[in-house]
Amino acid sequence: MFYAILAYHVEDAIKALTPQEDAALMADLLKINTRLHEEGTLGPSARLGATQDAITLRGPGDGVIIDGPFAETKEQLLGLYVVDCATRDEAIAIARDLRRVNPTAVYEIRPILLFKPGVPLAGK
Repeated sequence: MFYAILAYHVEDAIKALTPQEDAALMADLLKINTRLHEEGTLGPSARLGATQDAITLRGPGDGVIIDGPFAETKEQLLGLYVVDCATRDEAIAIARDLRRVNPTAVYEIRPILLFKPGVPLAGK
């Protein structure tokens, strides 16, 4: 069975790390990622971009793009997609395609900073 492990943190605490502290944290995480990859239990792992760069697609029809990662407390994260797009507009178009078949879903679109893929994304 597959499991998604979602990392939540106080974003300002991560932003406050010095480059050396961030590098040390990433090195420690990389050790775990490497072990899990060697064991065959790790799929793609990603570090998300800043929440200020996130947008959310919600509302009827094609939906409305809202700046920020806004989920209502009644909504829970139930899945995720990792897509390789040249532009944010391409990612929005994919989210709109997903909404056409699942119109009650809300999709947050956020750039990710891939730091250790277990399964590489195809580069464009």
